[in-house]
Amino acid sequence: MTEVVPTRDTYLSLLDPSEDYLLVDGYNIIFAWEELKALARDSLDLARGTLIHILANYQGYKKSNVICVFDAYRVRDGRGSVERHAGLYVIYTRSHETADTYIEKVTYDIGREHRVRVATSDALEQVIVMGHGASRMSAKGLYEEVCRTTEEVREIVEQLNAKNK
Repeated sequence: MTEVVPTRDTYLSLLDPSEDYLLVDGYNIIFAWEELKALARDSLDLARGTLIHILANYQGYKKSNVICVFDAYRVRDGRGSVERHAGLYVIYTRSHETADTYIEKVTYDIGREHRVRVATSDALEQVIVMGHGASRMSAKGLYEEVCRTTEEVREIVEQLNAKNK
C-alpha cells in the first residue's frame, strides 16, 4: 500500500532523532547492480519497483529507516512527491532537482541529529554528504549488505522450518 506524505518538511519532521537512516540514490543503485540494470533495459518501472521491494525487506529485517530517492530531473513540471511503501520512504524529486541535490539537502538537515548513511557510488556525492555528517556506502557495499541480510533471513527461516517439523 502506498501512502502519500504531503511535503518534504512534513516527513522530515516525522523522523525520530533516536533512529538511524539510510538514504539511497535509487537510479545510481539500479544502474550499478547488474540484475536491476538488466530489468531497467526492459522496464525502468519494474527496476524501481524491484529496488523498493528489496529495500523494504532489508529495512524490515535491519530495523533501519530507508529513504530511497529517485530524481525527476528531466520530468517536465514535476512537482516531486514523498510516498511510503511498506514503511519505506520513496522520494521523487521535483523537475530540475537531482537525487544528489535532494540527498545533500536532507543530509544537511538531519545529519547532525541522526545517524545517516548514504548509498551511492557517486564519489563527489560521497564527499559532500560526509561533510554533512553522514557516512557513505558504495552501491557495491549496499549490494553486499543486502545479500548478507537476505542470507541471514534465509537461515532463520530454515531454522524455524526445521523446528516446526
